[in-house]
This record gives sequence, C-alpha cells and structure tokens, in this order.
Amino acid sequence: MDADRDKPFKSGFAALIGRPNVGKSTLLNALVGQKVAIMSNRPQTTRNRIRGVLTTNDMQIVFIDTPGIHKPHHRLGEYMVEAAEATFREVDVILFVCDATEPGHPGDDHVLEKIHGVQTPVFLIINKVDAVPKPDLLKMIADYSQKGPFAEIIPVSAKEHIQLDVLTSALAKLLPEGPKFYPEDMVTDHPEQFIIAENIREKVLHLTREEVPHSVAVVVEQLERRENSNVLYVHAVIYTERESQKGILIGKRGAMLKKVGQLARKELEALFGNKVYLELWVKVKKDWRNEPALLRRFGLDER
Repeated sequence: MDADRDKPFKSGFAALIGRPNVGKSTLLNALVGQKVAIMSNRPQTTRNRIRGVLTTNDMQIVFIDTPGIHKPHHRLGEYMVEAAEATFREVDVILFVCDATEPGHPGDDHVLEKIHGVQTPVFLIINKVDAVPKPDLLKMIADYSQKGPFAEIIPVSAKEHIQLDVLTSALAKLLPEGPKFYPEDMVTDHPEQFIIAENIREKVLHLTREEVPHSVAVVVEQLERRENSNVLYVHAVIYTERESQKGILIGKRGAMLKKVGQLARKELEALFGNKVYLELWVKVKKDWRNEPALLRRFGLDER
C-alpha cells in the first residue's frame, strides 16, 4: 500500500480522431463510464469537440471526441474538420479510431494523410472487433501497421467493452506526471445547456430521415430551476434550413415534435435527477450551415 501511495499521479489529454461513423462517441462514453456524447449510426453526428473525463486512483485522462474528418461541403463541415485537426497539437496522445468491419476504407487513408508527420504519439484503435473473425482482424493489424509509425495498436470493442482496460493501461504508461484538471466526480466539462441541446438533437437524428438530421441545430433559449421546485424548465428551439424540413420535424398534428420531446425529457430526467418541463419550437434559418454568424450563435464555431 505504501508503494501505491508513493506512485506519481499522471494526467493528460487524448484526442479521438477518425473518419465519420467509426464509433468514437461510443468509445468515449464507454471509457468514462457514462453517456457524455450523443450516438447515432449517421455519419458526422459529432459537431463540437466533446470532452469526457476518466479519473482513477493514479491518473486522470481527458478524452476529446472530435468531429469525423471528411471532405466538407459547407462552412459547418469546414469548421468540424478544423476543430478535429486543431487537437493534434493540443494533446498528449492521438487515438486514431478505425472500424474493423471496414478494413482499408479510403476515409482512413485520408485521416492518415492529415496526421502524417505530427510529433504527438498516435495509437491505432481498431474498434468493433467483436464483429469480425480473428484472421480478418490480424490481417487488418498487419496492413495498418505498414501505414504509419503507431506507438500502440490496440483492438477494442467500445460496444462490448473489450480491451478498454488495455487501452487505459497503455495511456497510463505514456501520460506525464501532472495534477487533476477536474474534480473526481466530473465526467464532462460541458454546461447543462449544451448537454440538453445535444440530447434533443440526438432524438431528431434517430427519428428523422434523409436531409433533415444534418440540417438541424438546437439552441436552449431558457433553462431555469425555480425556487422550491423540483422541476427543470427548458425552452429550446430546433432550427432547420427549409420550411419542408420544419414540416417534417413538427409532423402531422405535432406528432413528430411530441415524440422528440418525450424521448428527450425521459433521458434528461434520468440524467439530472429532476422532473423536466421541456418546451420545443421549430424555426427556419435558411442555409445556416454556411453562415459564420449563425454557427457562432448556435455554438458550433468555438474559435
């Protein structure tokens, strides 16, 4: 026990990068043991850099989940890629996440080009290993090991929590000695408004199809805990780009918007431990993804 007490405390930052839809957000949630990033099978779900904190007896790792690196088609897409690339210089280690079920994906090569030559150590994290035969996995490891000087190659399954302890142990060996950046019980540094808005957007992603999900931004206009009340009052606006999308989001006799609200309220009540009164509105802001002022207003450009 004396040896454990004398063990130096380590801390640092790790960026999760990769092309869209390889499971970065699922991995982040699994590592910190709680949902801090929304999840969807749609690509480009993550728009901001989401920070999740893992604290143990001898280390604290701040994971930064970045937007998927892709070739952008609008200003929002450009910002998302810029936000991901900016982390390369800000962290102690880069976790390059790829999908074991899609070996040799050209999107992975695009990410590798972006990180080529960076001085920050890079771990190759092969996710979804529970879904592939072992010979296929071994071939993928051999193929990718030829593509870059990875400090570690670690196969994991975020969904099934396979080898996550191996990943955290490898990080502990690499991290420098340092202080706790956040309190032990904190798993994310994002404010309540951000968490609520992302939760609502996640429900839109799950319930709508085609062009609607990526055209949506959510802004919490009002958040209030009234005195002597156990109710959290939330007024939020779902912004989209076209009147036709607004119609889809509201639905026949308001059915879609009601369903979004019901699902979001249920999860938020479990998360905050309060009753939640959630009022949702839908408004149109034409072509907002190409408007820098609106991106800043919606909290999507943090520079």
